[in-house]
Order: sequence, then C-alpha cells, then structure tokens
Amino acid sequence: MPVSSDYRPQPVHPALGPQFYDAVRPAQFPVRTLRFKNQRWAERVGLGALSDAEWESHFAWFVPLPENLERPLALRYHGHQFDQYNPALGDGRGFLFAELRLDADRSDAGKLLDLGTKGSGTTPWSRGGDGRLTLKGGVREVLATEMLEALGVDTSKSFALFETGEKLQRGDEPSPTRSSVLTRLSHSNIRIGTFQRLAYEENTAALHTLVDHVIEHLFPALANEADRPAALARETVRRVARQGAAYGAAGFVHGVLNSDNINITGESFDYGPYRFLPTYDPTFTAAYFDHGGLYCFGRQPIALKKNLQRLCDSLRLIAPNVAWGTIVNGFDAVYGEALSRDVVARLGLQSFGADEDSALAEAVFTFLKASKIGFDRFFFDWYAGVASEKRAFAGPHRAAYQSADFTSLHSLLEAFEPRCATVLSTPYFQREAPVTLLYDVIEEIWEPIAAHDDWTAFDRQIEETRLLGSTLGCVGGAG
Repeated sequence: MPVSSDYRPQPVHPALGPQFYDAVRPAQFPVRTLRFKNQRWAERVGLGALSDAEWESHFAWFVPLPENLERPLALRYHGHQFDQYNPALGDGRGFLFAELRLDADRSDAGKLLDLGTKGSGTTPWSRGGDGRLTLKGGVREVLATEMLEALGVDTSKSFALFETGEKLQRGDEPSPTRSSVLTRLSHSNIRIGTFQRLAYEENTAALHTLVDHVIEHLFPALANEADRPAALARETVRRVARQGAAYGAAGFVHGVLNSDNINITGESFDYGPYRFLPTYDPTFTAAYFDHGGLYCFGRQPIALKKNLQRLCDSLRLIAPNVAWGTIVNGFDAVYGEALSRDVVARLGLQSFGADEDSALAEAVFTFLKASKIGFDRFFFDWYAGVASEKRAFAGPHRAAYQSADFTSLHSLLEAFEPRCATVLSTPYFQREAPVTLLYDVIEEIWEPIAAHDDWTAFDRQIEETRLLGSTLGCVGGAG
C-alpha cells in the first residue's frame, strides 16, 4: 500500500482492555460509490497516495490499514441525553477504525488522531437500529465540518463519504432514502460519557486506567502532574470552553450537546440536527425535537458547563478531595475571553487587549440582535474593521450601518487594526455575499442530488467553503 513517511500508525486504544470496547465487523454494502474524499487531510496523515480502489477498500470495506487496528472497535460509554441519564449507549452505528499520529512541521505534530465511522453497520450497542447513515445525513456532516474548519472551529474532519446502495426508512426524511457510510478524522473518540459509564459501574480501577491513558496519549503535557484526575479535568474544561466560544463566533448551533457528544479533548464532532444562525437570536434551536430549547444557541455554554460538571462528578469517585466545583467554574472566564478573542479574529482584527476585545464583542452582539442583519453577512461586510467601511456602506445594509444604532460599534471598530488589510482585495471579498451554510443552502444542495444525482452544487459549496477558509487563514482547524 502506497503510504508515505507521514503515515504513523499508533493503535493505542486496545491497550485499555476489552472492558472499553467490543470488536465488531463492518456492514457489507451492495454499492460503494465515492462521493467525498478529503485529499487535503489524507496528505497530512500520509494517505494521500491511495488509489480510488484503495479508498474503497479501506473506507467502504474497512480493510485494516497497515500496522493498525486488526478489527474495528465499537466503544462503550453512557451519557446524559437531554438531561436524562442513559446507561444503554455506546457506538451503535460506528466504530473506531484506525489510530495514527500527525508527523509534520506544524504546531500539532505528534497529535494522536482517530479514524472513526458513522453508518458502518450494527454493533452490540445499536439498540434495535439499523446501524446505517442516510446519504443526506452524510452530506450534511461533510458540509458542516468543512464550514466549521474554514471558520477556525476545532472540529472533526470528514475524511471519506461513500454511497452504499441501500434504501433506508426514516421518520425525518422522505423514505425510502439513500444510504451512506462516513469516515471522520478526529482527536479522540473518548467522551465524557466514557467516564460516566465507569463511574456508574463504580469501576475505580478502570477510571484510573482511563485517566492515565488520556494523559499519556492525548494530554502528554500533564504527565508530571501530581493530581492527574484534577489536571485532566482542568484541561478538558479549558478546551470545551474554547469550543463553546468558537460556536458563538461562528453562529453555530450543534443541536444535541449530550455528554456522549462531548469528547475529552474538546473537539467538536457528530453533526445531526445542527444549524448556523440566519440572524443573531439566542433562542434559535437546531433540533426539531428540542421543544424546550435546552440546546438553543444562547444556552450552549450552559449545556457544555453542565456536561463538564458530569465529568467532574465521575472523577470524584477516584479523587474525592478535589475542589471540583472550582474546576468547573473555571469554564466561565475561559469562555468569555475566548469568545471575545474569536469575535475579534472573525472580524479580521488584531487583539487590542482583553477589555477592549470584550467591549467590541458585546457591541457586535447587541447590534446584531437589534438590526437582524444576517450573522454571516455582518462579518463579511466588516472584515478588517473600518478598512471595509467603504464597501460595507455601499452594500445592501448601508442604512443600518449609517443608523444611530451602529454609531457606538463603529467607534469601537476604529480602535482596532486589521490583521491583513490586503485581504480585502482577494477573490473572496470580491463576492457580493458571503459563503454561508444556512438551512436553505443545504436544501438547495441536496435537491439536485436527490432528484438527478447532480453533485455540482455540493462540489461548488466545498470549493467556496475552502476559499473562505484559505482567505481567513483558518484552513487546518484551530489548535
């Protein structure tokens, strides 16, 4: 197999022992049509030279990669789903397929990554489900990860999407509907719910094992910490707070922030009923079944902090004397600072200091709530700050930008310097409107696929999203 020297297999999960997973077999699909291949990230992990036949072999048949996991592993975990504890969870339609380390001259060199799946067949944790993923669900996840990566959100990467030729019955899509299998590249599939399961079972030995495993392979900088459970929790609090702040600046609503959907490294993954904000609205809800708005845009920080509390409650079993409440409450300061920083960065501006950044971010959200200007549109219009004002004042929202409501925000913008004013002359900022991934955009992409197997709009969206990412300098994800 033509792997490069950048391919560094390191299958470490089996060392945890069989109490953490179940070895499974992938489904045998009648059709295997490649619909998306992430060549960019394939190059990063040493798999860029694979032929189309090899992509099919490894990411549709799931033939093991060289010196990697011999069999796929369905991971075991529990979790709170919409505030209800569920001890019957686990990988029900996916598995861990391979593990490898990045090897390149970048700040993330040495980072352990997992190749995991979605829609790859039934497992002991399928709970009566068919273990499959609809093609529309796969398309939506690819689009989500590409957009979040472009906006600098630390996210899993959609690696491969194959259409699989089965007809699925679903209650939330016109059925029968087409099927797919997705492979994603992510920084760990260990979740908060992984710790919850062990605490629920009062398995203190396994909790210690898991803490040591996470620190050794995912948080090596904590190796010399005396109180390892507390150190792990503080690091996860920091990372999850940064993730939540990135959602805020991106205008992203995950939709299902259950504790089994939060991984220990703070990376965002698993996109079902997500949405991007049309306009700033803290009550905007992504999931049609979230009737109470538990995971609406404005409540996402609360949901994330609650899940971190659940992590700390689990670790309390092996470290009862730690001030866990203090660790969880550290979320607030990290979140606030990161949100201000991310808003400033999304505007293409240099930080002007914590207080000034915070004042600008607050003014941005106040104006967006009052004006109802499109969320993405505002950041497009005012990228690079007042260096964009001639273009912004000539655009479709010039009346709002010339109103008294905008005056205080404009005066704050004047104090900030652009990171790169010349970016306004690039092709992306010659567009009349920003690249977005609103609900209607996804439907417009899906309609020709469903009707005529026409992938033109999908391919164009990927190309335009990557143009956005390269222009903003965020390609490759956040650190």
